[in-house]
Amino acid sequence: MSVDIESPSAGPPGFANADNLRQRARSVGMNPDYWYAVEEVRRINPGTVTEVVFWKQSIALFRSEDGSFHAVENRCLHRQIKLSLGEVEGCRLVCGYHGWEYDEDGRVAEIPDLFGRKEVPRLSVRSYPVQVRYGLVWIFPGDPAKATERQIPEIPELEGPGRWACVPLRFDLSAHHSIIIDNVSDFSHAYLHRQYRPFDGATLTRHETIGDDVHLAYETRVGRGRISGKFVDHNRLNTNHMELCYEYPYQRSNTDDEIKHWLFVLPIDERTTRTFFLFYFRSLKLPMLPIRIPRWAMTTVLRLANRMLIGPLLSQDRWAVEAEQTGYEKNWEAPPIEVNPVVRSFQQVTVRKWQEYLDRDAAATSIDA
Repeated sequence: MSVDIESPSAGPPGFANADNLRQRARSVGMNPDYWYAVEEVRRINPGTVTEVVFWKQSIALFRSEDGSFHAVENRCLHRQIKLSLGEVEGCRLVCGYHGWEYDEDGRVAEIPDLFGRKEVPRLSVRSYPVQVRYGLVWIFPGDPAKATERQIPEIPELEGPGRWACVPLRFDLSAHHSIIIDNVSDFSHAYLHRQYRPFDGATLTRHETIGDDVHLAYETRVGRGRISGKFVDHNRLNTNHMELCYEYPYQRSNTDDEIKHWLFVLPIDERTTRTFFLFYFRSLKLPMLPIRIPRWAMTTVLRLANRMLIGPLLSQDRWAVEAEQTGYEKNWEAPPIEVNPVVRSFQQVTVRKWQEYLDRDAAATSIDA
């Protein structure tokens, strides 16, 4: 992965020219040597291709007609146009310009007109490891040799015959990924959600960085909204304590082992991030009745909840992080003021992991030279 050389501009500084932690955090990419969710499975039909982007790298994600997923560098070697502008035929991705065909591993498999040549030249674009899990398509954009060393997070509640219901929510946000991580784990912004009250009265009780993970906990009243609170059995559950972790590059939470979530971010550039929220519940109850909603009905209930409650709630966060991005771009020289200590910890880990990647990339480039 190449790193662009920064050019002077009137806007916020790039990583190399940043003067403080906030400026550095708002300019970094993410270490590519992890699995990143890039799209929902349901959005890509067999026999189709779409473009996804990991930190300025354009990738053609295509689904063969047999249903399998593949990802290759998004450019045809012939005239450099995006392969995502082409189409899928069988198990091959076909460039829409001259019809060059690429197989699942990015090799040029067919050229319609060879002008007298007897064999297709041995050419290929980069391919990326792909997995499907939890209803999401994952790509490993870094060193492919590390794809087996680093694993997609294990979420046992979402696997097996007794798995909990979960319907992913995807948002494309005009905000840097570090702003989003700050938002989801900083519970001092309860005022933003005063209409829905997903949490309130938060008191930070734990804050500890262990390796690449920032662990924190809040004493806070969860699920007390006027509507959402009716689905939580408060007589049976203690929803006043939440454990969270920024498990670089992922984020998760756990309330009483009954209400959980994961957030997976896909960094696109300095002001654009795709997010995938996975909320899942052991059980919910029928409003006004002490009766649990049957497991077979939970997926339908969550689809409705995503549309009527969780989606609108997260839209408030969308408004906030996009407004913060705009504010930062105009006032990036303003002194950083932060009252919640966990935010600084998130930013420190994010910056450190990016610097580690840059150092390794520079060392590898020096050896190759």
